[in-house]
Amino acid sequence: MIKFFKEYYRFLIPFFILNSLLVIGTIGYVVIDGYSWFNAFYMTVITVATVGYGEIEPLSTTGRIFTAFLIITSFGTFAYAVSAITKFVIDGEFNQFFKTKRLMATIDKLSDHVIVCGYGRNGRQAAHILKKHDKRFVVIEESSKITEAINHKFSDLILNGNATQDEVLIKAGILRAKALITTLPIDADNLFIVLTARNLNPNLTIISRASDDGSDTKLKIAGADNVIMPDKVGGAHMASLVMKPDVMEFVDYITAQGGDNINLEEISFDGSIISQNKTLKDLEIRNKSGANIIGFKTAMGEYIVNPSADTKIIPHSKIFVLGTPEQIRTLKSILGS
Repeated sequence: MIKFFKEYYRFLIPFFILNSLLVIGTIGYVVIDGYSWFNAFYMTVITVATVGYGEIEPLSTTGRIFTAFLIITSFGTFAYAVSAITKFVIDGEFNQFFKTKRLMATIDKLSDHVIVCGYGRNGRQAAHILKKHDKRFVVIEESSKITEAINHKFSDLILNGNATQDEVLIKAGILRAKALITTLPIDADNLFIVLTARNLNPNLTIISRASDDGSDTKLKIAGADNVIMPDKVGGAHMASLVMKPDVMEFVDYITAQGGDNINLEEISFDGSIISQNKTLKDLEIRNKSGANIIGFKTAMGEYIVNPSADTKIIPHSKIFVLGTPEQIRTLKSILGS
């Protein structure tokens, strides 16, 4: 409540003053001259507004003194209150108030979404990929100039604020989020966000950007699951395009950056009863869905490329499959994922 008053005091104070004048005036006319509540309210309005309609009922001497006092006290106060409220509406703060209310109501309904901290080059690219895969996300960006230019599919889910602050992350729904991507240009800020996010949600998947050598280790110690160094990744990618261009272009094509007609997906076997104690051969993934298994990750984190048909499904393992979106959906349906 205190925070709400601090944010909108320029509207609430004149609104409170205006209503106080109306209440005092109405009660005064009822008590002093026995006006009905409606007539007392009407007399107060025309007196405060100084429209000069005259007395709607005869006033006693005390009533006229009260009216004079009401005119004197309300002459500047009423003008200030009306101008302040009008300015609040014209400046767009009135619309911003309801826009913020709608935003928070929408975010409160989200779960398993992604929070993107920072909307620079990296944050914008991350949002583009998430949008492409129809994944709900919330962007936290401190610069209002940047957020005003955002026009992505989920452009209604933009929070203007400092992502290093606990209350901003909580507003973004971090307690219900699936993952957080922090792409701020300063490593110290990313480190602070990772520490805060990990403390607020221990089960959160955290991806962080790092710029300086050595920052990646600190970010992982702080709780980041993965740390991306754009300069190193970009340089390595360019070198790989020289050494094996077709392979890299193919990899780009089948990953999130590629087209919509083929996907490389991971499917987890955390609690699927259908696949328990079965081998890849038993699942008949290729025959039933048309998708291809190209990799397997054990519960211990070991990767197996092109796993054999006798590979056994165990709890907390994953398979990596290649196929069209329809084939992937069919496979997930078969496995009950």
